[in-house]
Amino acid sequence: MQLTSENYYSQEANREYLSVSQFKDFLGTYGRLGCEFKALEKIEERWEEEKSTALMVGSYVDAYFEGTLEKFKKENPSLFKRDGGLKAEYVKANEIIARIERDRYFMKYMSGEKQVIMAGTIGGVKWKIKVDSYIPDAAIVDLKVMSSITELKWVKDLGYLDFVRYWGYDIQGAVYQEIVRQNTGKLLPFYIAGATKEKEPDIRIIHVTDNYLKEAMSVVEANLPRILRVKNGEAEPDRCFGAEEYPETGTCDFSQA
Repeated sequence: MQLTSENYYSQEANREYLSVSQFKDFLGTYGRLGCEFKALEKIEERWEEEKSTALMVGSYVDAYFEGTLEKFKKENPSLFKRDGGLKAEYVKANEIIARIERDRYFMKYMSGEKQVIMAGTIGGVKWKIKVDSYIPDAAIVDLKVMSSITELKWVKDLGYLDFVRYWGYDIQGAVYQEIVRQNTGKLLPFYIAGATKEKEPDIRIIHVTDNYLKEAMSVVEANLPRILRVKNGEAEPDRCFGAEEYPETGTCDFSQA
């Protein structure tokens, strides 16, 4: 199929292509457990991830820089209070946007082509990507809005990890870099344009260096065979820890996953 902005998130596209978010649904990251059963349920549209406030704030900022904020507001009335004003979380999102726009260096990285869709193959599997800010011949940039850029997370047997590896953004960078290379012939650096929801938003451009991307790509390649077998119905998916099946609805409770 030909990927477009209209069908990129469709069931058909999710069945035909693997994406970074889908890969992490199957495998997980240091910060979030994966669940093969839940990943399949999401692909088949039998279960949908709840839109958390944190996710919606990030989507709000994304929509602004993509140029689709008004459409986003119309599609998400939950952003507003009864009196029609924005809820406090989205007032904060506007403050984050204003802080970003005051910084010329940050805006330089956000000046690329927005939401660029590309497809390619890794490990014999078709992948799709959607780049927040693609600067041809120069950089691949992904915008992230988070609680903290500097906070480290403790992982047993590894010690403290930065947010990039904790949430698997190095995996995202590795896949994006390779798919862009396949489409353009250029091995471009991957950057995270990070902004925080702190009282005074912290903003930083973070270069995820190639040594981390190579290590992440080895993780991708090592786990692809299993994920592909499960996705294609050739192997039974592992069940989520604590998930209960409800035969009468065909849905699952992932609250303990």
